[in-house]
Amino acid sequence: MNPLDVLRDSLRFTRHNLGAIVQLCLPLVIFEALLQQVLNHVVGPDAFAGYSVVVGLLVYPLYTGALILFLDARTRGESPRTQDVWAMTLTLWPRFALLTAMSTLLILLGLSLYFLPGLWLMVVLAFAEYLLVLRGMPALEAMKESFRLTRGHFWRILVCLLCVMTPLWLLKGASVAAYPTPAPLVGLLLDSAHSFLQLFTSVVLFRLFMLIGGDADAR
Repeated sequence: MNPLDVLRDSLRFTRHNLGAIVQLCLPLVIFEALLQQVLNHVVGPDAFAGYSVVVGLLVYPLYTGALILFLDARTRGESPRTQDVWAMTLTLWPRFALLTAMSTLLILLGLSLYFLPGLWLMVVLAFAEYLLVLRGMPALEAMKESFRLTRGHFWRILVCLLCVMTPLWLLKGASVAAYPTPAPLVGLLLDSAHSFLQLFTSVVLFRLFMLIGGDADAR
């Protein structure tokens, strides 16, 4: 399946399940944005960037893990209750937070080395979250298995990522240019909207994971 088909299937799935995704993930996304606002108020917007990363480590695994569990359930024709998905996600949080921390540090280090190493790491670690959530792998094992699964599929994954992330990066840049020092409520809305839109990346990568992981299992 070429990248255009993957994006089209992902968009169709998102459109058909948007209400459930909003109910499942948006409250946690808003909570994360609210924590960021409180943090900026307490330590100031120019404080050490690591504080913001810590907030992401606390909340990102919750709404991303919930979305992955939901995607898997819908693929099998199930309609899980929001409370049940949240409960399952909480049990995954320690391992998922560790994976997020390690992946974030590696990607940031790679981006600092002339950008391309970071982009490569984004691709080869793309399936680690799905392996941890859906196959129960520990964080380090999930990263190693993601390296293996993505081998030979680098360009297809990269094209899909860039097709989704480039418009989001441009939108983020435009919002920063339009609101360089937004009021707290405006900042909360912008941060929440940007984080929620980024969830489409998880839908696209899940579709790729099912295709590539399924082929690997068949072999």
